[in-house]
Amino acid sequence: MPMRPRSVFILFGLLAACVGENSDKSGEGTDTGASGAEGSDGGGDDTSAPTLEPVCTEPREMECVDQLILDLSLHDDKVSEGEVSTTTEGADFITFIDASAGGMNGAARNPWVYVKFSADGATRVDIDDETALESMDWDMALRRFIVRLNGGSSGPSCVGAVGFLESTYEDLNAVPEGLEFGYDDYYTDDCTIINDSSGLPDSPQVVMAPWWEYPGCVATTDVPFLVQLADGHVIKLRVEAYYGTGQDECDESGSPGSDSAFYTLRWAVVL
Repeated sequence: MPMRPRSVFILFGLLAACVGENSDKSGEGTDTGASGAEGSDGGGDDTSAPTLEPVCTEPREMECVDQLILDLSLHDDKVSEGEVSTTTEGADFITFIDASAGGMNGAARNPWVYVKFSADGATRVDIDDETALESMDWDMALRRFIVRLNGGSSGPSCVGAVGFLESTYEDLNAVPEGLEFGYDDYYTDDCTIINDSSGLPDSPQVVMAPWWEYPGCVATTDVPFLVQLADGHVIKLRVEAYYGTGQDECDESGSPGSDSAFYTLRWAVVL
């Protein structure tokens, strides 16, 4: 049985405690919904809100591009038509993403679906795979069970993330002081791909790998992430479902669901 993938950016107990402390300070009633204003009570005299600085403003030149195109089966003549839609549930956004890419056997012949997050929700970015390697217009790319972020080995921007194994999504109401975000990093200096520990082929070690495990199906772990976007905003995010139906059965008994790679993401702006 393949083992659960691990990210090199997993935080340990001290950081989890820091998150809990910050969460307690946030208190109930913090609005992190569609407005994206965290910690605001609607008054006009709040001077405590931080001034965000962009993490990066220009795309950087990527390394290992030729190998990346081959390893991840990237296309320059196709744009994904996978549906991306967003609703709200209380303070959270719920985003549905069709990353099925023609099914398991057809995925390599189909493009990735690209997603952009904002204070108004998540939307699809209509861009082909190779153009995406020079673009900061997207934040996340999905195809089947792989979730890439636009940074590091995956893209020219600076979108990074941290997974919190010992915290819940509800705990993450603020960004811990001094937190350093990790980036997709799955190439060696000589452009040899680094696969995760799942045992599945063509599965690079992306920073968001801990969202799933494989007990015979793609099971969700409920591991929450803080994701920093290029403009400096930070969202909290949890993958709630990989299957359109039957996710609970997979998580509980290892029995695959149906409509695979039809994601459900829960997320909210925290900074």
